[in-house]
Amino acid sequence: MLLVLGRRVSLSFVKRVIPQDPVLLSKPILQNFRTIQFRVIHSSTVFAIATRQNTDTMPERRPFVRLPTDVYPVNYGLCLKPDLIDFTFEGKLEAIVEVNLATNQIVMNCADIDIITASFVPEGGEGEEINATGFNYQNEDEKVTLSFPSALQKGSGTLKIDFVGELNDKMKGFYRSKYATPAGEIRYAAVTQFEATDARRAFPCWDEPAIKATFDISLIVPKDRVALSNMNVIDRKPHPEDDSLLEVKFATTPIMSTYLVAFVIGEYDFVEGQSSDGVTVRVYTPTGKAEQGKFALEVAVKTLPFYNDYFNVPYPLPKIDLIAIADFAAGAMENWGLVTYRETALLIDPKNSCSSSRQWVALVVGHELAHQWFGNLVTMEWWTHLWLNEGFASWIEYLCVDHCFPDYDIWTQFVSADYTRALDLDALDNSHPIEVNVGHPSEVDEIFDAISYSKGASVIRMLHNYIGDEDFRKGMHSYLLKFQHKNAATEDLWDCLEQASGKPIALVMSSWTKQMGFPIIVVDQEQQGDDRILKISQKKFCASGPHNGEDCPNWMVPISICTGEDPGCTKLKVLLDSPETTITINNVSPDQWVKINPGTVGFYRIQYSSAMLESLLPGIRDLTLLPVDRLGLQNDLFSLSRAGMISTVEVLKLMEAFVNEPNYTVWSDLSCNLGVLSSLLSHTDFHEEIQEFIRDLFTPIGLKLGWECKQGEGEPPGAGGHLDALLRGLVLGKLGKAGHKPTLEEARRRFKDHVEGKQILSADLRSPVYLTVLKHGDSATLETMLKLHKQADMQEEKNRIERVLGAISAPDLIQKVLTFALSEDVRPQDTVSVIGGVAGSSKHGRKAAWKFVKDNWEELHNRYQGGFLISRLIKLSVDGFAIDKMAAEVKSFFESHHAPAAERTVQQCCENILLNAAWLKRDADDIHQYLLKRKAPPV
Repeated sequence: MLLVLGRRVSLSFVKRVIPQDPVLLSKPILQNFRTIQFRVIHSSTVFAIATRQNTDTMPERRPFVRLPTDVYPVNYGLCLKPDLIDFTFEGKLEAIVEVNLATNQIVMNCADIDIITASFVPEGGEGEEINATGFNYQNEDEKVTLSFPSALQKGSGTLKIDFVGELNDKMKGFYRSKYATPAGEIRYAAVTQFEATDARRAFPCWDEPAIKATFDISLIVPKDRVALSNMNVIDRKPHPEDDSLLEVKFATTPIMSTYLVAFVIGEYDFVEGQSSDGVTVRVYTPTGKAEQGKFALEVAVKTLPFYNDYFNVPYPLPKIDLIAIADFAAGAMENWGLVTYRETALLIDPKNSCSSSRQWVALVVGHELAHQWFGNLVTMEWWTHLWLNEGFASWIEYLCVDHCFPDYDIWTQFVSADYTRALDLDALDNSHPIEVNVGHPSEVDEIFDAISYSKGASVIRMLHNYIGDEDFRKGMHSYLLKFQHKNAATEDLWDCLEQASGKPIALVMSSWTKQMGFPIIVVDQEQQGDDRILKISQKKFCASGPHNGEDCPNWMVPISICTGEDPGCTKLKVLLDSPETTITINNVSPDQWVKINPGTVGFYRIQYSSAMLESLLPGIRDLTLLPVDRLGLQNDLFSLSRAGMISTVEVLKLMEAFVNEPNYTVWSDLSCNLGVLSSLLSHTDFHEEIQEFIRDLFTPIGLKLGWECKQGEGEPPGAGGHLDALLRGLVLGKLGKAGHKPTLEEARRRFKDHVEGKQILSADLRSPVYLTVLKHGDSATLETMLKLHKQADMQEEKNRIERVLGAISAPDLIQKVLTFALSEDVRPQDTVSVIGGVAGSSKHGRKAAWKFVKDNWEELHNRYQGGFLISRLIKLSVDGFAIDKMAAEVKSFFESHHAPAAERTVQQCCENILLNAAWLKRDADDIHQYLLKRKAPPV
């Protein structure tokens, strides 16, 4: 699944989804069938906590037992009939099951479903049909026990269940998604989102990833609707009782896990293609928007053969559909053969989509299609190994996009979007190891986070670099062959990679996946004749400073070293498996610099001696260091300053050395860190001075890029054009927000022409222009933006506007934006980014957003209950505070307003607030003096 995680990206021009499914509660169905009382299933979720330093505030883990294995499914025959008017559905299940041990009960997963009848028929007609005499729902555990009057004997049989359920509005299970027809009529589609544990809301099942079976699915639907499932349609016939309905039957699936089953009933157009290896690919779009599916189709048709070749295992289904769903909590979901997406993660309008949207769509398509092998063909044995699924897909999506779009420089972007983001989160005391023991379903959601995705992807990138591509592919191939149609654990992959490479993979990797955090590598050097002697040591890096405790953990750290002679080439590789070591590099003249971690691949921070750092700095100005290393050096120092290990003034001096920087991703990371600093200093009375610093730093590159895109920019395949378009949007937005007068005037002029229809803004300029005019705008500006939002036909444009509305400055207008966030005009999954935009834009916005969240907590919590969106909302609302007492206020609010799925997020936010406050106390005066001094005329 791809979540929409807030990536570390400046000005949110690049949208990145982290997959995650929101866990929400459905309303009960309001009927009583026969005499069976319907029971409301409430899951009062409590989170699992991974090992960490401060577990004292965490609730007890709730007891959890996996399903018994005495009866297991072989095939599910499932027929569903959704009612798109009353939002209910009827279901019939005929499952072929195997009874391992004679038993008079069957335990299955079931939530928000009312079972009407259940019976068991032994195979071969030997015995009578046995009717179940009782259904005992264990609501908290989302289970039902079917009791039979006599023991079901060992052997095969058919379990028959008739049931009803509700098409809920919580974006999980079998749910309804609201859309408007081209004529403007409001209608609903019936769609699914089952990962992690919501197939049980659509039909009673054994809803655990290791209990695989085949599926024969039929859907009874209105005849003017499209009906899709994992497999191809094999039969369509009129419903015998109602000729306005069709019964659509799908081919038998391969053996698969329940969380990957999917069905969609709605109105869609499609575009179709075929991959070079003969798989039919379709992209389904809202009616009338088929053209917007062409870009994703082109990516998918290139991607399938790429993965076929990379894994050396063919895609096992005859077709794959990619479909855009209007109301969708995650970014996308990899259901086998029927991948569901948010509209913004799939649809591209050739005229109205910006470059970052194209890139985002390419990455999400790459991510979900990788899962068709890694996750669907071979599935994790239990949710503890979820990280392997998601970390792997989050890494290989970049490999795939690099193959399809080499001009995106996507691996440099990985470092800013995933690697540094994971380092920031993992430095907290409230982080967690990559591998988390998960029990109760309510605990699963908590691990759909940046550790599973971004740290997971980063350590796999480090592993790939350590092994080498050839052995890595060999190991992957044997892993997929050995475990296809089965389940595997993390150790199984390590075994296959170890056999392929001959390296101690399990030993190295367990230090990265089983303990939280990462090391800081401390480096010093001395010259001895023609040799350079490096003294290297490791200790745990903490956001509050280096770990100085007794029991300091160690990592097995693959370390690469390069020199100024050839910055792109690794001169030496070592495996640091002890707290410290000494390394000799031969033939390095005294005037050459030495750099650790070329390519910024190893998952650690580096602290150089001051002499080593001094020797590296010219490589930033003259660009002899690679872009990814210029970025890494700056990001490490920024992180060290936040941890109090160096002064923030040192980082500001370093930032001024980037004046000649041409690379988009380097600027993006720089911009992001300056945004953090600007937010921190909004708590002081010299916020304007940091704006001036930002204007000075970004003006030269702004002048160089100008407003007009050059030939070939923004249109594939113009080399460099894509990145120039991203950079222009970033720089103009940064200058406009910081109040750079010429940028502001030009933005206002272009906005006026755009609104009047004289000269429509190019898609890449819309975010920076909207942001700039709103930041310095009044109520008329806000009214105009809300009007543009209402008129926008594309979800991408609506989202673009929603993300910048919070930039407005006047307190009464901020209130208006917050009220708008909860209105019918904003899709439920997008409310979070509107509130987050307010919180991130100013000191006043931050206070107003937090108050709004508190005042509307019941509605917000009910909307996103249990899902990752609630965590995202909390993080965006409170992470920017920098006063100790705010941490206490946030903690106290969530002690009386429980949000179990966001337990860890709340702790991380409180920790961040305290870190911000300490940083401000420590460095504010020095920063102020430096900013004043740099503008003072020379004496």
